[in-house]
Amino acid sequence: MAAPPDDAALTVFASVLPVQTFVKEVGGDRVNTRVMVLPGASPATYDPSPKQVAALAQADLYVRVGVPFEDAWMNRIRAANPSLAVLDLRDGLDLRTQEAHDHHGDAQGHAHDHRQGRAAAEAMDPHIWSSPLNVRKMTVAIRDQLTALDPAGRAHYARNQARFDAELQALHRWLQDTLAPLKHRAFLVYHPAWGYFADTYELEQVPIERAGKEPGPRRLSALIEQAQQVSTSAIFVQPEFDRRTAEQIARSINGRVEVATPLAADYIATLKRFAGILADADRASSTQITAETSGRVSAQTSSPQAKEQDSSTGGGQIADQPSRQPSPQSEAPGADAP
Repeated sequence: MAAPPDDAALTVFASVLPVQTFVKEVGGDRVNTRVMVLPGASPATYDPSPKQVAALAQADLYVRVGVPFEDAWMNRIRAANPSLAVLDLRDGLDLRTQEAHDHHGDAQGHAHDHRQGRAAAEAMDPHIWSSPLNVRKMTVAIRDQLTALDPAGRAHYARNQARFDAELQALHRWLQDTLAPLKHRAFLVYHPAWGYFADTYELEQVPIERAGKEPGPRRLSALIEQAQQVSTSAIFVQPEFDRRTAEQIARSINGRVEVATPLAADYIATLKRFAGILADADRASSTQITAETSGRVSAQTSSPQAKEQDSSTGGGQIADQPSRQPSPQSEAPGADAP
């Protein structure tokens, strides 16, 4: 996509990189896009720089998703530019609460329902963009807001949104085809940032941290046991988080730590890579379970007790009986002498 000219019709700030990507896709060269949370930073603790705050004073639109830093900064952002339009992409979406506890799905591995309506004290999950179905709705809202601010670009925004929507539909179908066959439908994450993704594709994310805190020894032991029960071999961490606890769990379950972030700018490639890792981990878990089952069967059949039982049954009796010539009727297949 070509870089927007200096005289682009609109200047838009997005809260995080994926949202900036969506604005770019819809806005094209009529929009100059900037991001608040810079690469490698955490949306939970980010403080905008004085340069960013000054640039916001000249912006036309701020696009938010409800990441934690916005709760502390939205009043100051509005104060820096009272005429700034604000688009909240959560509007119209079916929101979910963010896991603050360890849990299991049912026997079939379906995810729990974390939808709005649970205890109000539970924080809502701001990672709304991890589901392509949500992003399809979000790009419609972006299209409409850009059109309201720049009516002359109506056809441009509509055309770009339709093109990107087709890409999102193709991504959704690819993810369905990749994830539907998974036998092991739970995965461990350090930080629960993939909840909307998990809900959309009937998976379950099992978070390591709870309310932003490292697990203690008892909870760590429970997490290891849970990982063994759900037969997961991949543990996901974001690059901005400490991975030592994830590595400890991975060693205990003979798994591996994978670095994956929902904050990457390359949205489609990120979700495909994440799904690909889940599919690889599912195959690895199935292979390991098959090997362990075969090993147990082999050990049982070669044990001294099994050999003693075999020698006391049919094999020894046949050896003790005198041989005889088969009758004409006994020459048919399966009619051997006892």
